[in-house]
Amino acid sequence: MAKCEDKSPSFEMTWGSSTSSGYCSDEESECSEFEQYFTARTSFFPKPKKSENLVVKKDEQTELGKPELTIPEIQQKVKEYNAQINSNLFMNMNKDGSYAGFIKVQFKLARPVSVPPPKKESVRRSAGVKRRTSFYLPKDASKHLHISSRTTARQVIEALLKKFTVVDNPGKFALFERSERHDQVYVRKLSDDERPLRLRLTAGPNEKLLSFVLKENETGEVNWHAFSMPELKNFLRILQREEEEHVKQIMQRYTLARTRMQGALSGSTPG
Repeated sequence: MAKCEDKSPSFEMTWGSSTSSGYCSDEESECSEFEQYFTARTSFFPKPKKSENLVVKKDEQTELGKPELTIPEIQQKVKEYNAQINSNLFMNMNKDGSYAGFIKVQFKLARPVSVPPPKKESVRRSAGVKRRTSFYLPKDASKHLHISSRTTARQVIEALLKKFTVVDNPGKFALFERSERHDQVYVRKLSDDERPLRLRLTAGPNEKLLSFVLKENETGEVNWHAFSMPELKNFLRILQREEEEHVKQIMQRYTLARTRMQGALSGSTPG
């Protein structure tokens, strides 16, 4: 398998959705001291999602293990791919046998992303204090990227973050491929060296057969050290409010049950 060139490829991007607005989840004055948080969520823990036949592909053969296509095979596949396109998002062959085209990436992020503060605010910031604004990207937001057959999944992630001026570590994110077959949804995490455009060409333009999703890089335990101090403080405040609400609900349930029991006891006659 040919390795990716060292020089960074050029990316052409088209924004498919606008960034979301919301309210500042930090109700205290500390929110404006270091970092602002904009969120449309009130709970730190995700709500249960609707049941979906989801299968995570683990041991299947990945793109890295497949043989390289010959130039005639690539030309034929590009021709077949373009014949199924109803827009101007065609693939184009290069003289060296590489090719370029578009992929669409959907955002499925459960946690907020951080961006630099507005310019007018950064001018007023005190020396040595880094200010950032964190917000949740809109659900089902997507972006089209124009990439080459040599562009890796890692480079796609870095390009997306650079486009939105996201300052979070790219290691927090991962690119997944998603496909639907026989009423089941298959999801597989792409390795850093896999080439999304090759997967797109092989699967064709049908989004049900293959789509790309940007998600958090879940590795089991949450790497809390990857978050900044203001982010961690904000999470703790959300957890505290959520804990207080749960405790209040439990106390109300027990108070109601105790009242009903006492009413039943007062109304009963000795046996």
